[in-house]
Amino acid sequence: MELQPKGVFCAALTPLNADLTPDLGAFAGHCRYLLDQGCDGIALLGTTGEANSFSGAERRALLESAIKSGVAPSQLLPGTGVTALTETIELTRHALSLGVTTVVMLPPFYYKDISDDGVYASYSEIVQRIADPRLKVVLYHIPQMSHQPISHAVIARLRAQYPAVFVGIKDSSGDFANMTAMIEKFPGLAVLAGADPLLLPLLKKGGAGCITATSNLVARDLAYVFRHFNDGDATLEAAQNRIIKARERASLFPQIASLKVLLGHQTGRDGWRRVRPPLLPLPQENIDKLLATGPALKETA
Repeated sequence: MELQPKGVFCAALTPLNADLTPDLGAFAGHCRYLLDQGCDGIALLGTTGEANSFSGAERRALLESAIKSGVAPSQLLPGTGVTALTETIELTRHALSLGVTTVVMLPPFYYKDISDDGVYASYSEIVQRIADPRLKVVLYHIPQMSHQPISHAVIARLRAQYPAVFVGIKDSSGDFANMTAMIEKFPGLAVLAGADPLLLPLLKKGGAGCITATSNLVARDLAYVFRHFNDGDATLEAAQNRIIKARERASLFPQIASLKVLLGHQTGRDGWRRVRPPLLPLPQENIDKLLATGPALKETA
């Protein structure tokens, strides 16, 4: 069975204006740049994109800006899962209205210790209310942030009830054994790694690709790994080593702020350095240390 979505999808950062509103023009330009670098698509409005710090109107405007700039709806995987069921439905319907048919959806994440029945009921209610045969959902498993895991039992129920809807899962837990178990247990489910270095080993196990943060900086290397993972040559090894080093570099300090510093340095645009509270920018001391850990990055368009 053909896995969809598959490939390298960048968990895109969101540039901000001086008043901390999204810089729509810079964001759209970054999306086009990532595609030029070899990404198969853009997973916007996720954790790396600070989605849960933005209003529904801001999220809709970011998605619209990418499409208006010429990015095809089929290349976009917007995050639409929020705490309110009805708002998740509204954001998902908005995406569908623009021709975007595949979304990445967090489980309900405010109330803790929700049972599998509760998680299933939330997803099921969303699908039933939207009632659109075009809808495809990539589940978003990131328990270290959401504190709400998506169990195999929930996946099995959703796949049994809505096999054409729940087509994939982004696993950002870092648990490689969980990823490989899902590949074995759920044939046809597109399992996407949430950590850049895991793309290569996951592909060798039958994974579909990745949705990752460091692809904001090393998209070309990730695209090479995806297309040549069976080659096993020195070029593949070099690309994988650069991916690992970039991920380690971005993880020295809080990751989102670090990636924004590196992208700001790469582009020369201050808007990339800004984060929206409650996140905070890196202090200058840490910025200096971060920039000293690696070579200057190539300037983007």
